Amino acid sequence: MAEPAAQTQEPMKSQQKCIAIFALLCCFAVLLALLFSTVDVWGDDEDGITEENCNSQCRIVLVENIPEDLTLSVDGTNHVPLSTGLHSLLDQAKRSVEIVSPVWNLTLWVPKTSWPNSAQQGELLFQRMTQLKSQNVKLKVASSLLGSVELKKLAEHGAEHGYVNMSALTKGGLHSNFWVVDRSHVYIGSGSMDWRSLSKRKELGVIIYNCSCLAIDLHRVFSFYWQLQHRDYIPSIWSKRVTAIYSRDSPAYLLLNHTEATVYVATSPELFCPKHRAMDIDAIQDVIQEAKSFIYISVTDYLPLLIKTTTGSLVSRYWSSIDEMIREAVVLRGVKVRMLISYWKQTNPLTFTFIMSLKSLCLNMANCSLEAKFFSSSEQMDDSQPVLNHNKYMVTDSALYLGNHAWVGSEFAYNAGTGLVIKQKEASRERRSTILDHVKAAFERDWHSHYAKTHHATNKTPDRNKYKHLRQPPVKMFKDK
Repeated sequence: MAEPAAQTQEPMKSQQKCIAIFALLCCFAVLLALLFSTVDVWGDDEDGITEENCNSQCRIVLVENIPEDLTLSVDGTNHVPLSTGLHSLLDQAKRSVEIVSPVWNLTLWVPKTSWPNSAQQGELLFQRMTQLKSQNVKLKVASSLLGSVELKKLAEHGAEHGYVNMSALTKGGLHSNFWVVDRSHVYIGSGSMDWRSLSKRKELGVIIYNCSCLAIDLHRVFSFYWQLQHRDYIPSIWSKRVTAIYSRDSPAYLLLNHTEATVYVATSPELFCPKHRAMDIDAIQDVIQEAKSFIYISVTDYLPLLIKTTTGSLVSRYWSSIDEMIREAVVLRGVKVRMLISYWKQTNPLTFTFIMSLKSLCLNMANCSLEAKFFSSSEQMDDSQPVLNHNKYMVTDSALYLGNHAWVGSEFAYNAGTGLVIKQKEASRERRSTILDHVKAAFERDWHSHYAKTHHATNKTPDRNKYKHLRQPPVKMFKDK
């Protein structure tokens, strides 16, 4: 009776071995797929573009929105209106338009009686987006917005919306502002898909045409956001399609307007930096450290504090990263620094304290220069809605950093942003004007305008009651880790 039982067990053991081998093969196949998905290589499905055939003859233009309310001279300033530049990108689109924007409010759903014609440019741009499907152009939008009227309307016209749940991922927002068109042309800057960015706000950015290498790398940032759709966690392993092609240590070598340049893209926060991708804060450090003679900074807000909610209350601590970089450049290397910061209803009173601390570095030092001004189009901080200088950039004698964040610690720690670093060699710059020269000219125009004032020239301070949480309890003055 024992023989039949043994004979029955043998096929069962053989079957179990087959199952085990099959399971091992499946695990091995999955492991291989994961390994290859993380390899940073160019692929055939990226429009057939490789490092060998990538177009390096790129054309770059400075785009600005200068509101009619501002009497700023544009003579000698080489720039294109932002709305004109964005329309030109839609003119170029043949296959795809990918947009990341923190705001979608191009049309005036709520009438503004005081600005009856201000949304015209936004409405025109929005109407063109609704027509893209009829032109066989795919529109994809990544945002952290839910319930957006405009995104719903775009979806009705064939657009795809990738929702990124930033609240669950970082307790922040998606602040990136960029376009990728046909994986050949890009826009990046301070202007978002807001009618005010095309009319009432002062914005600055760049558009780069026929630059597939850079466009594909920025497309990978878009793909990173797209793969986060509806997730509430950051995956530990990413597809190769989101890893960086270029980095701080290995930038792209391009010809921008026939001038040699190196370029790379950075992102923030750190959780949003996959393989090889530089962090925004490291990109800023890179540009500051390489400056030899001057650093010009134009930002909406400057506040070296990290503010977060802990057990229902707001806690603030000193965020030293950028503050220390500036101090080192001024004191140890003798670099001339100018800071142009917006002065508006949301300006934190502690901003003036930190700026005075920076300026005090040069009180008793020779060959030390750190100046700061506040840009405001109105003498009064009331409901008259003064024009906001929404710029977020830094230009030096050798590089340009163009980002999406105000220079506030919390922005870099919790909010998703994208930065662009462009460096140009001195030898090349002697032959013709460059994008660095154009941005420098724009900064100097604003700096010498009557809208730029030192703090003591202003006659009213923003409402301090909005910032009680920064004084009770006191700010903890220790470095970020």
